[in-house]
Amino acid sequence: MRPHAVLPLLLMSSAALAQQAAPEADSEDQAGAQRGEIVVVGTRFAGQVEAAQPPLVTLNEADIAAYGTSSLAELLAAVAPQTGTGRGRGGGFPVILVNGQRIANFREMANFSPEAIRRMEVLPEEVALRYGFPPNQRVINFILKDNFASRIVRGEYNASTRGGLGTSELQATLQRISGANRFNVNIYAEDTGLLTEAERGVIQPLPVAPQVAGDPDPARFRTLLPDTRDLGISGNWSKGFGPRGMDGSMSVNASFSRNDSRTLSGLDSVLLTAPGGAARLRWLDDPLTRLSRTDTVEGGGALSRRLGDWQLALTLDAGHAITNSIIDRRADVSGLVAAAAAGALAVDAPLPAVAAAGVDRARTVNDNASALLTFSGSLLRLPAGEAAATLKAGFAYTGIASSDTRQTAGEARLKRGDASAGLNVSLPITSRKDHVLAGLGDLTLNFSAGFNHLSDIGTLTDWSAGASWSPFEKLSLQASYIVNQAAPSLGDLGNPSTLTLNVPVYDFARGESLLVTVSTGGNRALRRETQRDIKISANWQLPFLNNSNFIAEYFRNRSSDVTAAFPLLTPAIEAAFPGRAIRDAAGQLIAIDRRPVTFSETSGSRLRYGFNLSGAIGKAPPGTPQGGGPGMGRGGGGAMMRMMGGGGNRQGRWNLSIYHTIRFAEAVIVTPGGPQLDLLGGDALSGGGVARHALEFEGGGFYRGFGLRLNGSWNAPTTLRASGAPGTSALHFGSVFKLNLRLFSELGQHKRLTDISPFFKGMRINLRIDNIFDSRQKVTDSSGATPFSYLPDYLDPRGRMVGIDLRKTF
Repeated sequence: MRPHAVLPLLLMSSAALAQQAAPEADSEDQAGAQRGEIVVVGTRFAGQVEAAQPPLVTLNEADIAAYGTSSLAELLAAVAPQTGTGRGRGGGFPVILVNGQRIANFREMANFSPEAIRRMEVLPEEVALRYGFPPNQRVINFILKDNFASRIVRGEYNASTRGGLGTSELQATLQRISGANRFNVNIYAEDTGLLTEAERGVIQPLPVAPQVAGDPDPARFRTLLPDTRDLGISGNWSKGFGPRGMDGSMSVNASFSRNDSRTLSGLDSVLLTAPGGAARLRWLDDPLTRLSRTDTVEGGGALSRRLGDWQLALTLDAGHAITNSIIDRRADVSGLVAAAAAGALAVDAPLPAVAAAGVDRARTVNDNASALLTFSGSLLRLPAGEAAATLKAGFAYTGIASSDTRQTAGEARLKRGDASAGLNVSLPITSRKDHVLAGLGDLTLNFSAGFNHLSDIGTLTDWSAGASWSPFEKLSLQASYIVNQAAPSLGDLGNPSTLTLNVPVYDFARGESLLVTVSTGGNRALRRETQRDIKISANWQLPFLNNSNFIAEYFRNRSSDVTAAFPLLTPAIEAAFPGRAIRDAAGQLIAIDRRPVTFSETSGSRLRYGFNLSGAIGKAPPGTPQGGGPGMGRGGGGAMMRMMGGGGNRQGRWNLSIYHTIRFAEAVIVTPGGPQLDLLGGDALSGGGVARHALEFEGGGFYRGFGLRLNGSWNAPTTLRASGAPGTSALHFGSVFKLNLRLFSELGQHKRLTDISPFFKGMRINLRIDNIFDSRQKVTDSSGATPFSYLPDYLDPRGRMVGIDLRKTF
């Protein structure tokens, strides 16, 4: 189904639901809680972020309940269209605040129940500067309830409708909030089964497919997805100072996780040639296996204290990860080749056993630690308001130690120290509230500057300037210019070399698909990058439509000396990076070196705009309490727990968010004076280039114990131009539309069930279908055929997934 056939249905459904929205109450805050508005409320309370830039999205506890998620990590995934950034710098994870204060790491809150949240604010990237972060990621502020406690057990199972793949998860969580203090412990186990090419019916082209009856099918021993198992435990403790933590807080957190994986890289092969010249490609029946185990220990802490009108915040975070891998060596088949050449072994006869070649062992130890100290407050009082400043200082350490028996250089050690300091200043120029040039609205300027001194690179600098202007109460405009220097990651510089066998690759120079050996690792020749970004945005609370806002953001990026993953091996790339492609005497590709590279320059510009709509379903009964607030009971209290624990006569909630991205330019200059790639005009670095248009949306509703959620995305088709060499062809990458569905029910809201057994109280059942239409990108050449390396099962081996999730709150 095409997206234009689905989006109108979503809009029509939302319009129908909007007609049932309740009229506004006298209090904006209470009405917002009842109607489920995604708006900026007029009443301020403890924990809200004070910034010149208003929130892009605000969700109260009833809005959050309508998403039917089990943790804050799931909630963030559900609202990804609203929290994502179009800045073009990788779309980093949002900055997370709790009650307006920094925390050490999101793992501190990732497994908290959404029922514990009173309000959630999504703020623009510029707000990150106030908390010591660069303005390239949005800010999310979770405001907690004053009192909350729960014990939760949940289990989940998902399976692919194409067969061969299943995933399962078990989780138990204990959490408690008492005023400004909180405590949380979480234990989980996850398992994903191995998926092979044979289970997806992937047919290898000759001469890769078996040529002799009785030989094993190598497709049974090549994984599309590895067999994985994850186990983990995490905990967090926090204590507040003063009433409701107004004087500050301290927290500590720790976690341990173990990940095991098993990957199959196919079978050993041997080409046997008889004395008369007859030849057969044969396969040995012992799969090439890679076993890996990663143990990770992480910990952190945070301290915040109010010192007069200033706020001091210190966060510490550290991690230690050890990865051990065992990799099968290729068997020595020279004896079989010699026997066949001598006539002692028929080329199509059963193969004798071949001695195992042993294994190689690889070990990588990653260490990291960071500390960030910020001091923020009011510099002085200007006519239009307080001039605010944030000073920051920090230090980060990263270390990598790696060894591999396939390497002769011995253990490699890399380390980096990063000392940083910076300043951000916000200056109010005009103000309606303070009657300073009130006719111009509210205008605030902000400036920032900083540096990082890296022990292995040297000094990097950054600075930015911006303005926030609200000419009218419901319209907010922002503009910013950012100049930043960035260093290649320590891994990009020094990761150990790794070989992966039998990787499907499309050779653009010859127009053929092959299985080749791919090497990865670090590249010491990478250089520092300079980034220059412009952002202009608008946030408009629509006056003619209740519960809605319109957001538009324009971005322009330009960078030099850009570190990037090795791109598609087109003839232009092969010429620009000689030695990265290895070919045999006949010119056939046999290996690729995919270590990172440096591009001379990249540039791009795009517009991202969209709507956030929300409202209520039905009318609230007379005398029904409005929203939630302080003083909620130990079991959760407030609107959310009334919705989820039996308040079946309460109003429902609905929302719809749609965002469209249109790219005007995406270009790369590979090397100085070298090839220039137009990623919108037929060139590509990965996949099939960059789609000019993209849509993302999410929406749904919750009413009388039943909920429905839809989210999806659409990317326009692209075409990758032919190289011009004989036998090559242009490749067409079709559009991709993915739609995910979740149906859930709060069983505790159904009196017939709770009358049967009180066990149903606090229980939720969740049915989900990911990728409803089993949509996978179709890639074809000029003849309409799909190159082997672009088979849908390689691009998206999961396909449609159907699952069930049971959650019980005690």
